[in-house]
Amino acid sequence: MTLRNALPMSRRGALASLASLPLIGCGGVSLSGEDAASDSLNTAAQKSGRRWGSAIRWSNDTSGGAIQNPQYTAVVNAECGIVVPENEMKWQFTRPEVDVYDFERMDAIATWAMANGQALRGHTLLWHRPQWFPDWLNNYDYGANPVQEAERILVDHIRTVTDRYRGQITSYDVVNEAIDHDTDGTLETSMSRAMGSPEAVLDLAFHTAREQLPDGELVYNDYMSWEPDHADHCNAVLRLLEGFRNRGVPVDTLGIQSHIEIYSIDPASGVGPYREAEWRAFLNEAVGMGYKLMITEFDVKDKALTSDIAERDAKIADYTRRYFDVMLEYGELTDILAWGMVDQFNWLQGFAPRDDGMEVRGTPYSSEYQRKPMRDAIATALEEAAA
Repeated sequence: MTLRNALPMSRRGALASLASLPLIGCGGVSLSGEDAASDSLNTAAQKSGRRWGSAIRWSNDTSGGAIQNPQYTAVVNAECGIVVPENEMKWQFTRPEVDVYDFERMDAIATWAMANGQALRGHTLLWHRPQWFPDWLNNYDYGANPVQEAERILVDHIRTVTDRYRGQITSYDVVNEAIDHDTDGTLETSMSRAMGSPEAVLDLAFHTAREQLPDGELVYNDYMSWEPDHADHCNAVLRLLEGFRNRGVPVDTLGIQSHIEIYSIDPASGVGPYREAEWRAFLNEAVGMGYKLMITEFDVKDKALTSDIAERDAKIADYTRRYFDVMLEYGELTDILAWGMVDQFNWLQGFAPRDDGMEVRGTPYSSEYQRKPMRDAIATALEEAAA
């Protein structure tokens, strides 16, 4: 087996490797007096036993929502206590060939997090969706013993990743998005066909992760939310969670991506339509099965809102506050992570663009690195949850 940069990194080795990274602000950088750590979202979250965090990237220059961008890392260090790699742990980046691993980008993020006092989550050990498998895995010939070969590939991957970041990453999105968008059944992949069912793959992933991390937090992560269009998907996720429990699969936490949507306007509220009673029923059923909850990828899709910035920001803050007020009622809710802190680097600019061509304003900070009403709505919700 060929491994690039494959030796596990000790804390001393991680800090020593900082010499190869661009000089960036370290140690909880403040944006200004009002943005000091004592006023951070993470500090507010900690009052109720939670942490606030964000996705972060690797870049080959000093732009983007990346560890190499000092303006972005200043925001992250001022507001967050935990980070998660946006893409760098996914198989396309870490495993370019069946027996070849490449951890260069993920190692840089891990090193940066350690040097800046940021906890680090793992995303993801298995994105069980053919669209996001590397080409070699979609086209893989599993040979005469397909079950054994598929098990070997999956187990080796999970062991290699968790061994590498042992002691630093204790919470992983073990499986990401295993439910089909169209049928609401579990997705078939080359791996599930080799092993006989999607459930065989998912169960093995969690059992292997538990063997590796007896005390770790093992998360099933998916994109359900409280809008009407998500009702069928929520029901499918509940069926999956129930199956895990019935089969004795060691899943600790439901990761709720929380890419909440304003694709139309509810005249009664002035913001996007949402199903609060049904959403509470969904959450109640999940926690009733013994699952904890985590908000793993929060942002807001603002497509239906006006182009007027002040009005749009106010509506986004209102919608955000409504969502957080519900979520923070649950003592089972642990960490809360945004899928990026600054508008211009948020994935929605490309994946859910506005019809008027203006930027989506779906994160806590503007493209000019200024606090927005959304940020203050989150802070108020966190403070009140701790009262």
